Amino acid sequence: MRLPTATWQRLCQQPWLDTQTFAFGTGVGIPTDRLRADARTRVTKRGAADMDDYCTKRHIRQMSDIESAYENSTLAPEGSSVAASATSRARLSEWGVLFLFSAAIFVNAALVFSVQPMFTKMVLPLLGGTPAVWNTALLFFQTALLGGYLYAYVSSRWFSSSRQGVVHLILLAAALSFLPLQVAAAWRIPPATSLPIPYLLGLFTASLGLPFLLLAAGAPMLQRWFAGIRHPTAANPYVLYAASNLGSFAALIAYPTLIEPNMRLGQQTQIWLILYWMLMALLAACALVAWKYPADPVGAQLTTSGTADNERSRPAGVVPNRSWRLRWLLLSFAPSSLLVGVTTYLSTDIAAVPFLWVVPLALYLLTFVLVFASRPPANRQVMLSLQLILSLALIVLITMGSSRRISVTALMHLVTFFVTTMVCHRELADSRPRPEHLTEFYLWMSVGGVLGGAFNVLVAPVLYRTVVEYPFALIIALGLRPHRAQSSGTRRSQMLDLAVPALLFAVVLGAMKLPTPPNEWGSYGLNIFLGAAAIVAGLAFARPLRLALCALAIYGGVRMADAGDPDVLMQARSFFGVYKVRQLYQYHILQHGTTTHGGQNWLKEHRLDPLTYYHKEGPFGQMMATLFPDVRFRRVAVVGLGSGATACFGRPEESWTYYEIDPLVLRIARNPRLFSYLDDCPPRADVKLGDARLSLAREPDGTFDLIVLDAFSSDAIPVHLMTREALAMYLRKIKPTGAIAFHISNRYLELRPVLFSLAIDAGIAGAAGEGDVDKEQRLKMYYGSRWGVLAPRVQTLSGLVRQKGWNVFPPYSTAPVWTDDYSDVWSVMKW
Repeated sequence: MRLPTATWQRLCQQPWLDTQTFAFGTGVGIPTDRLRADARTRVTKRGAADMDDYCTKRHIRQMSDIESAYENSTLAPEGSSVAASATSRARLSEWGVLFLFSAAIFVNAALVFSVQPMFTKMVLPLLGGTPAVWNTALLFFQTALLGGYLYAYVSSRWFSSSRQGVVHLILLAAALSFLPLQVAAAWRIPPATSLPIPYLLGLFTASLGLPFLLLAAGAPMLQRWFAGIRHPTAANPYVLYAASNLGSFAALIAYPTLIEPNMRLGQQTQIWLILYWMLMALLAACALVAWKYPADPVGAQLTTSGTADNERSRPAGVVPNRSWRLRWLLLSFAPSSLLVGVTTYLSTDIAAVPFLWVVPLALYLLTFVLVFASRPPANRQVMLSLQLILSLALIVLITMGSSRRISVTALMHLVTFFVTTMVCHRELADSRPRPEHLTEFYLWMSVGGVLGGAFNVLVAPVLYRTVVEYPFALIIALGLRPHRAQSSGTRRSQMLDLAVPALLFAVVLGAMKLPTPPNEWGSYGLNIFLGAAAIVAGLAFARPLRLALCALAIYGGVRMADAGDPDVLMQARSFFGVYKVRQLYQYHILQHGTTTHGGQNWLKEHRLDPLTYYHKEGPFGQMMATLFPDVRFRRVAVVGLGSGATACFGRPEESWTYYEIDPLVLRIARNPRLFSYLDDCPPRADVKLGDARLSLAREPDGTFDLIVLDAFSSDAIPVHLMTREALAMYLRKIKPTGAIAFHISNRYLELRPVLFSLAIDAGIAGAAGEGDVDKEQRLKMYYGSRWGVLAPRVQTLSGLVRQKGWNVFPPYSTAPVWTDDYSDVWSVMKW
């Protein structure tokens, strides 16, 4: 087919931006400037036939390509069948490439965020199931994500998209040597140290460092490849970022709801490996497209002077400079710190289990999906207003302490976290740069995320004795709000930015020093006062600095008033939590977070009386008086030291061994100014540091008469101590006539059905005991408690079940059997 002269004339007059569409659809490049200039001259002087001959001889474009371009472009007559079929093929090809890149980035993100809860669950049993393990894991993943973005940024500077794809695929193939995922053999025995963070970071690096780093680089790399091809959407590759975060969000939601309840860890790792191979195939296809259909440099130049519609389709963006980079870093820092803070709150008082980890992380990623959408669904001003109200309310709630209704307080924390993160990420999305700065933008975002996680995990435990980093992140986020005041630079307004918060701080501190009525009206009055202070702080909504400092004044005033409390004998923080020893009249009380872990009466005649959950009139006292009445020399293992009150049930000739994971707890229990149970009570007590399950496994079989597991009382329960495999190990370590006792007093979890299922599954006897206390007993520091006792022989429990409050386990259970690969904390929560 020969092109008529009229067609060549239309070709010369056609806007060059329009030719990008047909060029992509057919796979041919758009004509060059030289062809265009020659076309004007030759069509006029020598006609279309000579133009065809010129194009063929000079090899600017083969005739078949030009004719194909004619058939598939807007140069074809409007309404013709040729034009209609060309448009259909172009649209199909455009959607096909977009689907390919979207699928690749979706699978890549799903692999990145499904491996986080999966592998951390493998590691949890090594360090007692503490929530700090997940926080440290978050720090590793954020650091590895930064490494991946740095690798993507540097390789983008060194290589073209096609060469970068080849290098990336080679490295992904090399990373197969780390798969399937498992804990590296050299890192399976943790050290007995108070700060195992270096050990954990080394374990994660040795076990999955290279695969995760390469996967972390996938999102910016794929967006860079997409931005470099001939595609109508290539000018705005950020649309793929929504697909990336959608894949992350889907993986996080699917893990606790679909994957974890239905698959063992071995099956999960095998499926993950299959998806890894699938991703390599998708990446190879994307790299091939990037190599075969690169954007034409001339077309790219002409794009800058194209039509107004095309200019609107391409985001203007910003040019990175020092101030923009600092803002990107801070806007990433605050949500990352909040993520670790709210996760610590949820998992410390309930359980260190994946579904409690992934909820905040899923919400974190969902905000990216929403703010990077072409049309963010939430109004910016509405979100800013919600952030103001919720953040100030939550800061007041944190200063007042924890509520017993976990559903209400958890919802408050999660909603505030979501809204605050949404505001910060919306500011990030609105300040994103042009596509040529895409990898640098993600790099600075990642740096801010790593610094936020590192501040919570590494810096805060060293600097602060309490968990202040969580409210600090809320305050920083308030300071990052957009500035709306008109008189921002006047000297008077700047002085007021400091004077108003200082005055508010003085008022709050003075009010908190005033005596408070002992009844509930005192609490109501304090709440009303702090609420009024929050309203005063909210009036500074137009000036972010003043607003943040006012919020800090409220929190700091309350905390400084508490710091001078003479009843606090000791306060310290370790990797495993925050501990406080308080004096209440003649009693010393040990608290971990919001949970009491023991107490002692310091009157000389009552110093050896066990208190709190272990008093002699309660279920534990009944158990110790009834079990093994004829055994003169008992060997007892106790998991969880606390204040050491259980030692006072021992006899001088007996051997008691305590298993405690936190060295700080041992220092507290051994401090004669705080507690004296271990020194004054009669048995010979030995304390072994480290995870109890690993330590018990090294003991000879048939060693103990009784194993007491006192690790489930309202702090993060170590699920791995209440599984089928753990019970089987306990049964090997006790004598045939021995027993295993579980302390299952818990504010948020109903653990009796779990014990029922374990006993039925193991075919052993069980008894449950429960005892409450009256007002007079509470004044003596007696607490109500729940206990469960399992024994291979029914006769062992015959005397115990005749005691008040004790009953034989029922022959059925509503809870599934927990294993090392499976646990369902959700089903036993007290909502």
